[in-house]
Amino acid sequence: MKERICRPWLCAFVPFSFVLLVFPGCHSSRSEDKTAAAPPAASVSKAQRGNIAHLLSVAGQFQPYQVVDVHAKVSGYMRHIYVDIGDRVHAGQTLAILEVPELNAQYRGTQSEERRSLDEIEQAQHEVSHAQSLHVSLQAGYERLQQAAKAQPGLIAQQELDDAQSQADASQARIDGAKASLSAARKQSDTAQADKERVGALQSYTTVTAPLNAVVIWRYADTGALIQSGTSSDMQSLPVVKLSQSDLLRLRVPVPEDAVGYIHLGDTMQIRVAALHRSLSGKVVRFTRNLSLDTRTMQTEVDVPNADLSITPGMYANTYIGLAHRDNVLTIPLEAIEGDGDTATVAVLDGQDRVQMRRIGVGLRGSLLAEVTSGLQDGDRVLLGDSSKYKAGEQVTPRLQSEPADDVMREEGGMIDPQASDQSSGQASGKGGEK
Repeated sequence: MKERICRPWLCAFVPFSFVLLVFPGCHSSRSEDKTAAAPPAASVSKAQRGNIAHLLSVAGQFQPYQVVDVHAKVSGYMRHIYVDIGDRVHAGQTLAILEVPELNAQYRGTQSEERRSLDEIEQAQHEVSHAQSLHVSLQAGYERLQQAAKAQPGLIAQQELDDAQSQADASQARIDGAKASLSAARKQSDTAQADKERVGALQSYTTVTAPLNAVVIWRYADTGALIQSGTSSDMQSLPVVKLSQSDLLRLRVPVPEDAVGYIHLGDTMQIRVAALHRSLSGKVVRFTRNLSLDTRTMQTEVDVPNADLSITPGMYANTYIGLAHRDNVLTIPLEAIEGDGDTATVAVLDGQDRVQMRRIGVGLRGSLLAEVTSGLQDGDRVLLGDSSKYKAGEQVTPRLQSEPADDVMREEGGMIDPQASDQSSGQASGKGGEK
């Protein structure tokens, strides 16, 4: 049997031939992959209509609408006090009663003086009537004598006529004197009545009443205490109680200097009371029109109804003040813009998905979006991210990103509860930036 002999040169030729056959095939496959490579992917967003707003977040503090120290107008001993701290009172409600015995006696004296003056008026009126009656009688007698003397000259002596005329004139003078006495009595009566009213008013002040609807926030006197009148400025007299009008509150907000120009009467302000987990809105009703030299802020007030007293004076609140607002404007994401001024550059895709560099006008910038004033139209696609890695005319594969149409930018001007602000911002972003 013959053996197969493997010649050395033949064995070396076979592997080498295999290598030559394999490598040309690999080289051809790689060339084909490179030729068929797809355009690079790029994130894009459409220009769309929406709203952009700037809100300034500032911490404010609730204050009572009014705070009143209720003093007694007369000095006396506290007979009874009907209220204590925390009590709600109404205008005209009796808070306390003082005991002033000497004032009661003085009032009775003025009553007696008034009655005496009325009696003097009545007496003066009688004197006037008597003087008038006497004058009528004397005047009539004089006129009869005068007529008789004219009818029969020489019948009545001239002396008798003169005496009758003198008596009639004297009676007229008595009438004038009686009327003067009556006028003096009436004036005296007016003085007595005024004095009675004065003392009566002082006596009424022994009953201390509430001047307004309020809450008693402090009580200074107890039953039996001596209360000094609060009418003298040189006496440090304690009030009976301190009242706070809390059913209507003032929310005082220190607005920074650079935001003062945006504050106007009637502007709506959003309010968040973190301690109560409560949100509300109010309108600017007054501001000082003056900057504090220490804090460079202007005090601004919003009136907040608080009929249920759920908000306690002294609580803090986070407020949101609208600084700028653009409605129904063309917007694009900030990350598509190259530049910080009023004009900028964006990369735009044409109908064949090729990159074009375009100059645009930029208006109000928010936290996510920017207003486009010129250079783009509704529906144009802009590239997101760094546009410098793309060349003009380069074709890309667009990947459309969904972006919110509205944006609310909140600037922090001193918050009390930043976490609440962050949550509000997150909710606003999630909802497309609601106003």
